[in-house]
Amino acid sequence: MTVRIAVIGAGLMGADHAKIVAEEMQGATLQLVCDMDEARARDVANLYGAVDVVSDPQAAINRDDVDAVIVASPDFTHAPLSLACIAARKKILCEKPLSQSSDECLKVIKAEMAAGAKFVQIGFMRRYDQSYVEMQRALKSGATGRALMMHNFHRNVETPASDFTGAMAITNSAPHEFDVVRHVLGTEFVSISAFQPRRSDALVAPVVMVLETADGQLVNIEINNNAAYGYDVRAELVGEKAAISMNQVAFTRLDQALGQHTGYDADWRGRYFDAYRRQNRAFLRFVESGNFPELASSCWDGYCAAIAAEAGVKALITGRKVAVEMINKPEFYA
Repeated sequence: MTVRIAVIGAGLMGADHAKIVAEEMQGATLQLVCDMDEARARDVANLYGAVDVVSDPQAAINRDDVDAVIVASPDFTHAPLSLACIAARKKILCEKPLSQSSDECLKVIKAEMAAGAKFVQIGFMRRYDQSYVEMQRALKSGATGRALMMHNFHRNVETPASDFTGAMAITNSAPHEFDVVRHVLGTEFVSISAFQPRRSDALVAPVVMVLETADGQLVNIEINNNAAYGYDVRAELVGEKAAISMNQVAFTRLDQALGQHTGYDADWRGRYFDAYRRQNRAFLRFVESGNFPELASSCWDGYCAAIAAEAGVKALITGRKVAVEMINKPEFYA
């Protein structure tokens, strides 16, 4: 039997998810595309052969011919649509964040626990990127020795909006870093400090965060949303015996005029396409089997990222180190 999937949100990410469902997920059917702008939904549906188009997400979730849902609509819709999917007892792959509010994340956690099964997979796709897979493997195998530090930076060409702020860099961009660091190191954060250098122009300056983990490691994260030169994400894990670093993905190098040149992507989509494909295939297996994927992020992970972001914003505003305080992890997510 084929799994009939609805994609909610027909923007950049929704269109990419529709493409993956239609072209990269054997055993799945792109059943419908949903967007408040029905014309935009129809364009994506026509491009990737969706069966139908709707503009009401609740109606899309409740349809009998929809088995599972991928949510790529605006951030503020993620938690409400996750709750709707839990109520309909349909699996959902929800783009990050689950919510920027930890309290709202807790509402989804409580709903999922009350339902007695996991329904929500959060789209922290970096867990499926080969570089992080190998980094975690090196740590678990003992090749690096005990982890001491992790260095991370995340740079975009420019901010997505003119009113973008340093706080938004923490709540919008940094959650990918918060999640994958927790995943690779297998520990939780206990404190965070946040700083911004001064720029000579009106653009949002980079945000640099230093986090301490429960296992005594130090983690630094740079979010630079106005790096200008390209999309660039890197990480290095430093252990007691060795260090392992992520390489920039570049298929070619141009040697010309007494110099060498390698290019950067304009955004994340090319760099992480394979990770998205692996993630979405894991979601399909989740829908088919009911077994939550080993690498995937759960509602608990969405909550942890939101808590770290809230503490990070407070640290940036106050200029002080702030404790990262979470509830005890429910046995349900153990």
